[in-house]
Amino acid sequence: MSALDVLADPTRRRIVEVLAGGELDAGAIASHFDISRPAVSQHLGVLVEGGVLGVQRRGTRRIYRLSPSALSEAGDWLSAQAERWNRALDALEEALDQGDI
Repeated sequence: MSALDVLADPTRRRIVEVLAGGELDAGAIASHFDISRPAVSQHLGVLVEGGVLGVQRRGTRRIYRLSPSALSEAGDWLSAQAERWNRALDALEEALDQGDI
């Protein structure tokens, strides 16, 4: 599953936002949500599997952190789409200004 597939879910995007402030354990992440801890754990598993998060064991805790390379992949795709749409909108604006449409 690609980073974009993983980030399609709003709960997983919110987890990424939470972890933008730094690495946290599962309990600290779950405290930001009104869903069950097992549900948060499932989302964390999908994010790890998709490469968006890294996880490290520290004693009995699992510490999660963002994986910049996976997020970079998503950012690159979004940037390319933004450039494509900007070119299309610029061409439309020019056609409207010239009265071609």
